[in-house]
Amino acid sequence: MPAGTLYRGREGMWSWVAHRVTGVLIFFFLFVHVLDTALVRVSPEAYDTVVATYKTPIVACLEYGLVAAILFHALNGLRVIAVDFWAKGARYQKPMLWTVVVVWIVLMLGAIYPVLGHAARVVFGS
Repeated sequence: MPAGTLYRGREGMWSWVAHRVTGVLIFFFLFVHVLDTALVRVSPEAYDTVVATYKTPIVACLEYGLVAAILFHALNGLRVIAVDFWAKGARYQKPMLWTVVVVWIVLMLGAIYPVLGHAARVVFGS
């Protein structure tokens, strides 16, 4: 495969950028998650306060963003594996990218109620 084949074209460049950005965002989430979990050993009261803030509608929106980042990163990672290890992968990378995008959108639409349902009830009432 010639150099640059994987990310040829505008779509490939943006999928490369999105893959890196989502990877960094997931890393920072994991870092913060380890820190806030460790807080329980330092100060259980502070831990309870932090956990209480996680039940706010704003954090629910951030959780939806986290789901979006993890899901895109996972689906695009599978696409990258297919491009790398399937003999015809480079030929079908653009259709696979659009398949990833469509599957991601469908799954994200399905995640709206489970992730944001409680926040919507808090903001708009039961």
